[in-house]
Amino acid sequence: MRFMMLIHHDEAALAAAPKQELWADYGAFNQALAKAGTGFTAGERLAGSKSATTVRVRSGKNTVLDGPYADTKEQFAGYFLIDVPDLDAAIKWAERCPSAKYGAIEMRPIETASQ
Repeated sequence: MRFMMLIHHDEAALAAAPKQELWADYGAFNQALAKAGTGFTAGERLAGSKSATTVRVRSGKNTVLDGPYADTKEQFAGYFLIDVPDLDAAIKWAERCPSAKYGAIEMRPIETASQ
């Protein structure tokens, strides 16, 4: 099953994290994914939520807002795509993701045409 690991973290907590340790943890995490043969696609890190622009269309009226859609402490920060046997395996990878210490990792199955 393919899953997208959506990384949500508290930007203030992440900013206070020890950078060398965090990047070393991410390097090890990426290597572990590759070595496990999970068929993962390297994720991308997003710019901070202050750089976001949110677009909504309601009843034919467009609204463009500066900033993220959600009004929460945790913001969408990046993602990984993985291919694992089941949700339990995906959860184990999410638990190993370094950003899990600073927020949450949302796991979403990738739908196929037959679903």
